[in-house]
Amino acid sequence: MKVKKFKGTTMPEVMQVVRKELGGADAVILNSKVIHEGGFLGLFKKRKIEVLAAIDQTQLPKKKSTPLKTTTTQPVEITQKNAKTNQEDVLQEIREMKKWMQKQTNQQTEFSSSFQQVYDKMLQQEIDQEIAYNIIEAIQQRVKQEDLEENQVWSQVLFELKHRLSNKGIFGGEVFDKKFIHLVGPTGVGKTTTIAKLAADCVLNQQKKVAFITTDTYRIAAIEQLKTYSKILDVPIEIAYNLDDYQKAKEKFKDFDYVLVDTAGRNFRDEKYINELGKIVDLNQEVDTFLVLSLTTRSSDLEDIYQRFYNIPIKQLIFTKKDETKTYGPVLNLCLKHNIGVAYITNGQNVPDDIEKVSIEQIAKLVVGDE
Repeated sequence: MKVKKFKGTTMPEVMQVVRKELGGADAVILNSKVIHEGGFLGLFKKRKIEVLAAIDQTQLPKKKSTPLKTTTTQPVEITQKNAKTNQEDVLQEIREMKKWMQKQTNQQTEFSSSFQQVYDKMLQQEIDQEIAYNIIEAIQQRVKQEDLEENQVWSQVLFELKHRLSNKGIFGGEVFDKKFIHLVGPTGVGKTTTIAKLAADCVLNQQKKVAFITTDTYRIAAIEQLKTYSKILDVPIEIAYNLDDYQKAKEKFKDFDYVLVDTAGRNFRDEKYINELGKIVDLNQEVDTFLVLSLTTRSSDLEDIYQRFYNIPIKQLIFTKKDETKTYGPVLNLCLKHNIGVAYITNGQNVPDDIEKVSIEQIAKLVVGDE
């Protein structure tokens, strides 16, 4: 086995040299670390990445040589067979080691101690690995210090998050721009309860004239639930079974300040759902549409859900069930990846109390948490 040390300013640069000299398919990364070289009197040292890589020498290009002449063939055949077996054993060992190293290095970076600790905790918050890496790398390049305390790194993370989120969509549930407000999303995320909270805020705090339209005719309980809220808030309600019913309800409530529309929650993986939704409500004309998502949903599923609703003009996101989780990284992932803001976060079932308008600073602090 051949083991060699490589150096470079970045990991991609080092890996390019490793692939060139040892080959990318069978080379094994044994170790990687940050080093500092050069400088003058201990100052102005340059930061570099040092990688220790290995490869079985049987995989390296061999020089051409003239085969030795032999008088018998049997010993040669046995030697070749044994060599082939040994070679296969070595290759298998390298492959297994490579798989193990890949699993280990997936969570490893070239960050120094306190930065690495913060990076690892960001991954535990289910922040996308690339996003977390870019944030830590940007902080290191900006502060140009390797000996920050962990709480100092978190302060820098908070600053970086607020800066990045400031360029992504609108945050906060201010006064609605349009008369008709649609809430869409998968089943079980709490759209009906959220609509009731929004209506209560409009009626009780803003003294607005509000009406309900529900298209959730799949669940009798959802209709009855919204009817109960309409009685408590003294808000009229109409049920729309199709697009014609919806248009009639819109006409009926044309003089109201806001009309909140509750749509049916379905399996977001069902391709027919979005098409059926479009047949019942008009999502493109004089409406604000909010995508309601649960914070208890896995990050990968949240991404899938967003992609399903990608063709619908979503104004902002609303997240529910804050009281049921302590993991908020997926909120950051969606905002940064899709340039979209968050209007509200709900944290319980109480109407109208358990809902809060969201600011950029609140999102950043949720992600950083107690750190």
